[in-house]
Amino acid sequence: MTVLSSKKILQENNTNDPNSITSLTLTHKALSDVSCLGEFRNLERLDLGFNNLTSLEGLKSCVNLKWLSVLQNKLQSFKGIECLSKLYVLNAGKNKLKSMDEVKSLASLRALILNDNEISSVCKLDQMKELNTLVLSRNPIRTLGDAVIKLKSITKLSLSNCQLQTIDSSLKSCAELKELRLAHNEITTIPSEFVRLVKLQNLDLGNNFITKWSDLKVLSSLVDLKNLNLQGNPVAEKENLVKKVKKLVPNVQIFNGRPIDKIMTKEETDKVDVSSEKRISRKGHLNNAGALGSEKKRKNLFDEKASDWRKDGTISEEKKKKKLKVLLQNDNNITDDAETPTATPGDKKKSKHKIQKTDEPVMGKASDLQGDHIPLEKKPDKKSRKKLKGDNINVIDSSEAPFTDLFTDTTDIGIETNEKKLDHRTTQDIDAVNGLVTFPTKKKKKRNCSVDPAALQLSLVDEVGLGGPSTWDDL
Repeated sequence: MTVLSSKKILQENNTNDPNSITSLTLTHKALSDVSCLGEFRNLERLDLGFNNLTSLEGLKSCVNLKWLSVLQNKLQSFKGIECLSKLYVLNAGKNKLKSMDEVKSLASLRALILNDNEISSVCKLDQMKELNTLVLSRNPIRTLGDAVIKLKSITKLSLSNCQLQTIDSSLKSCAELKELRLAHNEITTIPSEFVRLVKLQNLDLGNNFITKWSDLKVLSSLVDLKNLNLQGNPVAEKENLVKKVKKLVPNVQIFNGRPIDKIMTKEETDKVDVSSEKRISRKGHLNNAGALGSEKKRKNLFDEKASDWRKDGTISEEKKKKKLKVLLQNDNNITDDAETPTATPGDKKKSKHKIQKTDEPVMGKASDLQGDHIPLEKKPDKKSRKKLKGDNINVIDSSEAPFTDLFTDTTDIGIETNEKKLDHRTTQDIDAVNGLVTFPTKKKKKRNCSVDPAALQLSLVDEVGLGGPSTWDDL
């Protein structure tokens, strides 16, 4: 057990007057008792996160507190917090709280963060006229009831990863809502009261049980909606959903975590690719049919010519054969020129390669090497050209030789072993046992994204509860 000492606090703050201290940060100190803080009556900001607190009764005298964090402690109740009437920010996430009834009297609260607890029901928050941020995610809450029905000033509400089955009409008065997170619940329909949330900009309904397109039509009234998530719902598998959503909510920029314009562009590209493949396939079928027809014509022409020549006794058999050969060659050339489609660059490369290979190797005769003439297909780089001797030539050129055989005897094949002579630009790590070569990996360049970052990720602010941009992306 670690007990906090007021003397030690005063020493750390270089003062003897506890009333002169207005802010304290006492995180990660394994504290289980903070009763000595009652001496610091002018405390306005106090951070007690990441300790072992089980009660807040030691803070009863800190009546001027405005900002309090008891994140990740061992609290099971809020007993003792009722006296902190000036509190406007309370963060008690990641504790073991089962009830939140004690906070309903804190009328000045602007931000209440209670994620990752064991709260099963939400008390009425009618007195919190200025509350704008409420985080209750990852609690076993099945229904909101009338808890937030009078929260007219609320702008951010998170109820993700709860056990909500319905929203009913609990949000009908929350006309100022800008961010609503309801992901990972059991919601099947979107209530008609959503038409009143005209200022909503971010709506997360991912991983629920929404099945019908008709359930989404209520979203057409959300004229300011920029970020919408429906991923993980059965309705997200519908065809042409992206186009329908864009038509339904024209101002949406991010859909299911991706820029909606890029999604639509990709879909259009995929459609064009599919249609072009079909056309190519059809054209290929027609070309094949034309080729077969031309071949048949050549055969008929050959038969006719041969028949005429047989009747003509003035031409000898040897001359007939020569004429037939010339005729066939002429027919083939004409047909190839007329019917063969234009060769692709790849085809031209292949044909050139064949011509070079049949006439003479690319690097000429291998008379400079010892041994017989060896046709080499590729001209080696000047820097990597090595002197080869005797039988080792066959080892290097053989594709079946193990890689390690090339490095067993470097003196025979002329490989330089002096580290100073190795080119530092092409240095490789060679494992002589396993025959492995590793190359440095190249980093991929990041592409510039033209999408407004504010639509993809909500901006940060120093404090929650002051009506600024969201700071609870991870809640």
